[in-house]
Amino acid sequence: MEQGIGNREQGTVAPASGTPPALKRAPLAYENPEFLNGADGRLMRIVAEYLEPLARFRREKIQDTVVFFGSARFRGKAEADHELELLENTGSSQPAPSHEQPASVPQIVEGTATDLQRKRAVAAVEMARYYEDARRLAGMLTHWAKGIKSNRRRFVVTSGGGPGIMEAANRGAWEAGGKTIGLNIRLPFEQAPNPYITPNLNFEFHYFFMRKLWFAYLSKALVVFPGGFGTLDEMFEILTLAQTQKLAKKITVVIYGSEYWKKVFDLDALVDTGAISPKDIQLFQYADTPEQAFELLRKGLTENYLAAEAAERQTESQPSAPVEDLMAGSIEDFLGPEMARTSK
Repeated sequence: MEQGIGNREQGTVAPASGTPPALKRAPLAYENPEFLNGADGRLMRIVAEYLEPLARFRREKIQDTVVFFGSARFRGKAEADHELELLENTGSSQPAPSHEQPASVPQIVEGTATDLQRKRAVAAVEMARYYEDARRLAGMLTHWAKGIKSNRRRFVVTSGGGPGIMEAANRGAWEAGGKTIGLNIRLPFEQAPNPYITPNLNFEFHYFFMRKLWFAYLSKALVVFPGGFGTLDEMFEILTLAQTQKLAKKITVVIYGSEYWKKVFDLDALVDTGAISPKDIQLFQYADTPEQAFELLRKGLTENYLAAEAAERQTESQPSAPVEDLMAGSIEDFLGPEMARTSK
């Protein structure tokens, strides 16, 4: 009979003898991968996806953002001729099969292109334009925001961190010499963040809802370029938060490319059937050029935030706090980024 194993028939347990082998030190709870990566550690992972980005936003002095959404399935192949390549899936680094790619000029001339390829060739031209428009708009916005006098960085261009329109937004901000944020999501297929994201502001999330939180938490404006399910999801989520007044802030929403979006959905039909109120249409504005979109953004951000902040500073009667007083100033100054509050 083995040591320490009792005689089950008699109900007795024999005492152990000798010395057991030395035990290895148990891992600390926060260094135990089996716990952290298991179901019991889920809460820790969720909290980490809140606290770790928050710490980085504080270090980088990010006060607020302007979020760009749009298709991740197109990426530039050659800037010279603006050809595009369709990706296999949203955010994927692998191209889609050849029969799904936009038709080339020789294929169209030779008559070998399918109807789908011809349609996507037309769409590719449009998506190339949207890529360049997003890039230009992000550059204009960043150049303007850099001129705002502030101790923290204002209206930082933010994207989902992937290719397509997301890359264009980060690229435009990078070319303008500004910081730019990428909130990527870990997906089951191969992917990579685009190279234009500021390295210290390059994030990757496991949980979609935590990524969504950071899109909404700091944003003061949203620009929605043509896209698919993910773009629609993010756009309507922000619009719903604004409609239900769950965001205790005013957010400027610009939907870019009216021709595209009016083919995708008919919001007037929702008004006609009573599904939404006529005033809900005023939650967003359409734009069709970078200049038009920039003016809408500048007007909204100035009226909703910069003008109000300037007026508040003028009405403050108390003298400025000394530099040594670390607890002086507003709660936003002390904590770092100005977090968007939600109504209770």
